[in-house]
Amino acid sequence: MNGFRSPKSLKLLHQSTTAIREALKNHRLLTSLQCGHLLQSLTASKCFKKALRLHAHMITCGVLIHNTYLNTKLCAMYAASGDMVAARVIFDGIVLKSSFLWNVMVRGYACNGFSLDSLVLYREMLSFGRRPDNFSYPFALMACGDLLLVEVGERIHGEVVVSGFESDVYVGNSLVSMYSKFGEMGIARNLFDRMPKRDVTSWNTVISGYVKNKYPDMALTVLSLLSRSDLRMDRATLVSVLPACADLGAVKQGKEIHAYILRNGMEFDAFLTNALIDVYINSKFIIGARQLFERMSEMDIVSWNSLISGSAHHGDPMECLKLFCQMNSEGAVVPDAITLIAVLGACDRISALQFGRITHAYLAKKGFDKEFTVATALIDMYAKCGSLSCSHHAFDEMDSKNLISWSTMVSGYGLHGRGREAVSCFTEMKAKGLVPDRVAFTSVLSACSHAGLVNEGKELFYQMSTEYLIKPTIEHYSCMVDLLGRAGQLEEAYKFIMDMEVRPNADVWAAFLSSCHIHRNVELAEIAALHVFHLNPKRIGPYISLSNIYAIENRWGDVDRVRTAMRRNGLRKPPGCSFVELNMEIHRFMVGDKSHPQSKSIYAKLNEIRRQLKESGYTPDTSSVSYDVAEDVKEDLLWDHSERLALAFALLNTCSGMSIRITKNLRVCGDCHNVTKLISNLIDREIIVRDARRFHHFQNGSCSCGDYW
Repeated sequence: MNGFRSPKSLKLLHQSTTAIREALKNHRLLTSLQCGHLLQSLTASKCFKKALRLHAHMITCGVLIHNTYLNTKLCAMYAASGDMVAARVIFDGIVLKSSFLWNVMVRGYACNGFSLDSLVLYREMLSFGRRPDNFSYPFALMACGDLLLVEVGERIHGEVVVSGFESDVYVGNSLVSMYSKFGEMGIARNLFDRMPKRDVTSWNTVISGYVKNKYPDMALTVLSLLSRSDLRMDRATLVSVLPACADLGAVKQGKEIHAYILRNGMEFDAFLTNALIDVYINSKFIIGARQLFERMSEMDIVSWNSLISGSAHHGDPMECLKLFCQMNSEGAVVPDAITLIAVLGACDRISALQFGRITHAYLAKKGFDKEFTVATALIDMYAKCGSLSCSHHAFDEMDSKNLISWSTMVSGYGLHGRGREAVSCFTEMKAKGLVPDRVAFTSVLSACSHAGLVNEGKELFYQMSTEYLIKPTIEHYSCMVDLLGRAGQLEEAYKFIMDMEVRPNADVWAAFLSSCHIHRNVELAEIAALHVFHLNPKRIGPYISLSNIYAIENRWGDVDRVRTAMRRNGLRKPPGCSFVELNMEIHRFMVGDKSHPQSKSIYAKLNEIRRQLKESGYTPDTSSVSYDVAEDVKEDLLWDHSERLALAFALLNTCSGMSIRITKNLRVCGDCHNVTKLISNLIDREIIVRDARRFHHFQNGSCSCGDYW
């Protein structure tokens, strides 16, 4: 062979031939052995540009002609550089191919994304009578794993056993890796346990296999065994196991790994730091994540997204929005779709409609509104920020809609109590040829529940299993229990639970308990509460519901008993909290809050409203106050509720005629609901309140929910 035609290197070869000829003009030519040693050194050090110049020199001096030794070295160089076209040209030109040469090509194809070519060449090697060795098998097994060719992999495994290479640590690691890719972690672990000798790669492979196959707890178990062995964790171990810690929210193990990195002076590169940030974020250790983030010399998009998404889902949505602003102001990293979806999610958690609109304008300018995931997040954001018209507009603007888009729109209608529109949207989706899945049915059943469409919900539940052959999940059963219970059909809901084909979980019983609370059925409420306490004793909501039911019935001894049980389990009722967005700033109010700069004006405004309502005949409903105190004290406690403080603040700081949007973290109590209806009529403005269950649109003294929530 006296030349090659690699598209990747032809131009560079042409430029370098003259330079090498000039450099060697006054010196003797390199011998074949010298060229071989130099080529091997350049390949090992990945100096491929210099290796190309050396190839040019060998062509010009003619040393390559009929030189199997040098051509084999060249083939190895090109395979190592990823240029498999050039490597194959050289390989095909060699008549007497050594086992080393075959292995070079099998490895080159497997490691550079040509798994099928690797296996074809492996079989060709066998047909030429070459016996595989501990350098051949690992890459043939790698190719099987990458292509998920289970039968072929098992056949090669059999060949490994027959040839006696199963005990080789390198081959053993490859077997464990292959079966991990197949999802056969039982076989992979069995092979790992039987290995006569293991290196750190063996441990890393089985840990990584458990993580990728969604067994994070087993990954941490293996890590514990590794820590008691003679081997030390390396960077690959940490990169493999940190996702398991993140999945489990295992902050203790995350901190231990963090300490291990510091103790051993390991490099805190971006990849490792980002993995640790994920652990802390998923463990809700936001402070630790922020500290790591701020110590980074250079944040990349993954770093920003981890912190922004983590703040949106596990921390403070307002902090998420601040981080997004900081990211844009610094300008070093450009937001991507993941960033924008997280920001839209933070907006919908606190109903930051103004911020959401500005984010919409930004992403539209960048062209992200054409992406399905971002466009769907926009639909969801507008619906959860109280603007169903904007949500529908974003939906209509989509060039094409998938099942997720339709389901999100159905869910948005349901959230606003527009059950008939939700069912209509669901029907239109089916007319477009889309087949509803479990998520779509959950959305429409939930919408029926919010609107009290009992017959429609029953029919849809029946269609799901008979027409679409979808087996109901616990979410569907929970929706049906909620649907029947809200409508006051408590006996039927209880019978429905008893007849379920799956064991009811805490969510099902909690939905039933909530309905018992609404309709004040103490006997059934106690049954539901006992089930929830047994299935999930750390869930605070059922304790509060049962306590409130007892309070309504003036059973103060039972109220004290429930509260004692809460304290014994270390549970505390979350304080009421409401949000109002004003001029791109989120104002937060807690129950009885006096920390706001306008606190005096807010309470003065509330007292003015309270006086006006009393003059018009308002009588407070103190049944939601679960304390055994005098009626006048109960009334005062009601006027400390966070949504009333937020409403007074909005009235003080917005123009007449503007809609007011408030988000509350808990269910609106009966008296606040009644008061807000009266205020909407008093001030002649629309008041939109989103509580833990749904949206309430108050206008002209009535609510869109029809007092059904």
